Amino acid sequence: MSLSFRQSDILEIARVEGRVTVEDLAERFGVTVQTIRRDLTELSEAGRLDRVHGGAVLHSGVSNIGYEDRRGLNEEAKVRIARKCAVDIPDGASLFLNIGTSTEAVARELLSHKNLMVVTNNMNVANILVSNPECQIVVAGGVLRRSDGGLIGNLTVSMIERFKFDYAIIGCSALDLDGDLLDFDFQEVTVSQTIIGRARQTFLVADHSKFQRTAPARIASLSSVDAFYTDLPLPDDLAQRCADWGTRVELG
Repeated sequence: MSLSFRQSDILEIARVEGRVTVEDLAERFGVTVQTIRRDLTELSEAGRLDRVHGGAVLHSGVSNIGYEDRRGLNEEAKVRIARKCAVDIPDGASLFLNIGTSTEAVARELLSHKNLMVVTNNMNVANILVSNPECQIVVAGGVLRRSDGGLIGNLTVSMIERFKFDYAIIGCSALDLDGDLLDFDFQEVTVSQTIIGRARQTFLVADHSKFQRTAPARIASLSSVDAFYTDLPLPDDLAQRCADWGTRVELG
């Protein structure tokens, strides 16, 4: 992508401040908010910034963006993905929902399901599912990560190992084009690997923006996943790999 002078300056501001807002940039450059939105959209599509509500954040490969900013990323796509995934969860099932805004979206779509048992290391998921009287909620113990309500560590792993779930619904921070699921927190990776190992079926929920990001820690391959719920068709090479692995791809 060939950047305009303004877009280069926007990237530099993001590098210094970590986040940019549409209103502030419009004022700085003396242009309309529509012009800035176009700039941010182009920078996002080029993988240089991540769009969030009201602006954008720096695209990073070694640390995750803030939880509230992640919550606003591709919100409509997450709802569609979650709805598609929830349709495939029958009443009377046991399942695990891990940390992430995409799994929280799935929890909201399960509020009318009946006779569920949900184990989670996500305090937000537990609080969402409180509204479903037909859902038994088990919260895996561990160290609370205040930034996103996640529970991680050896105690969490030990708790998960006591169960065998019908379904594991997991998210990830990034996806490589070779099909590797990636994350930023090594403790969270260990938890996710344990979840996959204790599930009869594993469903991944992740929108297309995860292919535009990188993270340093490997969770597993899509070959370990039974179904991948996303919002856009996969690149041809990865789609073929999923077909070879028997990983079902569902578009929401």
